[in-house]
Amino acid sequence: MIGDIMVLLSVITLGGMGLIFGLLLGLASKKFAVKVDPRIEMILQVLPGSNCGACGFAGCRSMAEVFVKSGAGAISCPVVSGENLRKIGEILGEEIQVREAQVARVMCQGDESKVKYDYKGVSDCRAAYLLAGGYKACSYACLGLGTCKEVCPFDAIRWEKGKTPEILMDKCTACGKCVEVCPTKVISLIPKKARVYVKCSSLDKGAVVRKICKVGCIACGICVKVCEPGAITMENNLAKIDYEKCTNCGICVEKCPTNAIVMDRMKG
Repeated sequence: MIGDIMVLLSVITLGGMGLIFGLLLGLASKKFAVKVDPRIEMILQVLPGSNCGACGFAGCRSMAEVFVKSGAGAISCPVVSGENLRKIGEILGEEIQVREAQVARVMCQGDESKVKYDYKGVSDCRAAYLLAGGYKACSYACLGLGTCKEVCPFDAIRWEKGKTPEILMDKCTACGKCVEVCPTKVISLIPKKARVYVKCSSLDKGAVVRKICKVGCIACGICVKVCEPGAITMENNLAKIDYEKCTNCGICVEKCPTNAIVMDRMKG
């Protein structure tokens, strides 16, 4: 009998303590609750939600908080569209400048580059690059092991083993993940409006390029001479296009003796 009473008292005591602690926790949660600005949730509905990290923040929520606090995140997200930037501006009650749309391009026709040795290692461009700068004779060539495809959060890269990857323009958001991971730096972000670009990244002299790649830039200067808008210059043995001056006329594409300059005829 006494034992039953002791058990009952223990249950009542523990139950009472639990109730008290529960009430205290409830009061504490209300007292110390952090108020969340409703605009953060509204902005999260507009952001892509990929949490790719290209903005430099931990994810879309972190960047949304920056949007609300200072607006500094407006130009840090390379993924959000111009239309959605305008929507964010409406949410914040201020105008946000819409930047020029960009896309990633693989500045190499690596399939045509000769090889130095038969690579049998891990299928990762970074790993292959550690071995004498990669297996391609051109140290600036795409290694074709698909590391860029692996890191692309938008499935915007088509790739076959050993082949130069292809950027899918309708899916690319210019997040820059592929640019960062490429060890030979053959992927660049350029204006989406640009149709003509130099599909080569070699800084070697023309004589060297001729021996190892039939479609590389040999710094002959013909493109510089025929470009009427003066949009092409030669820097470090490589033709460089000023996209602000380029009219996409395609004359340089026609005159390039090695077909190192290409024209993308896609619309949009």
